[in-house]
Amino acid sequence: MKKRLHYTIFNTPVVKHIFRGLSLLLMKALGWRTEGALPDIPRYVLIVAPHTSNWDLLFGAVTAFALRLDVYFMAKHQLFRFPFGPLMRWIGALRIDRRVHADTVKHAVETFREHERLVIAVPPEGTRARVKHWKTGFYYIAAGAGVPVVMAFIDYGRKTAGVGPVLVPSGDIDADMRSVRKFYDGIAGRYRDKTSAAALAGHGEAGREPASSSHAFTMIPSRTGRRLRGFGRKRRRRM
Repeated sequence: MKKRLHYTIFNTPVVKHIFRGLSLLLMKALGWRTEGALPDIPRYVLIVAPHTSNWDLLFGAVTAFALRLDVYFMAKHQLFRFPFGPLMRWIGALRIDRRVHADTVKHAVETFREHERLVIAVPPEGTRARVKHWKTGFYYIAAGAGVPVVMAFIDYGRKTAGVGPVLVPSGDIDADMRSVRKFYDGIAGRYRDKTSAAALAGHGEAGREPASSSHAFTMIPSRTGRRLRGFGRKRRRRM
């Protein structure tokens, strides 16, 4: 089993420290802050929601640097065409060639099994536009690889981005999605009219949680044992 994948902007020595410093300065200047801490586990699927704007990419990246997150994401092979291949790999992209790997979930599961430490970010909505249903790929990747799902968020209402609970897939996707929905309810995307509820096709409203039911969050200690200090005051004004 390999220890790590290729070097990226998030784990290249010296470079990662420079970008972390710049990210913290940018967050402070914009009045944003971080919340939560990374779990002390070597491999997991990271979901980030809601996704309603290209600004999410910026705030997602600076939050990753601020939290010292070493993360990868999957990208279609067309984006790796010359001369963009080295750049795509350096920003953390994992090449997915659907001509060879028709089953993206299976390929991601195999990638997890080949590495001791790995975090793959999977966008559950799949697009900036409002959607009726989330994609289920993130859940089946985590379940197939035997790794947890870590819930990350970008909340424009509170100008806060960070990491929330850890969900260990139970195999009951309806019950697990109720837990996911409970966490993301109330988190505001940049464009609230595009914010999509955590629902799955054929599963109603992700099984809206009954008042008496319990959720399946599993809290795992953070790597540092403490929360990262945030920057700036909480504000309701949109940037």
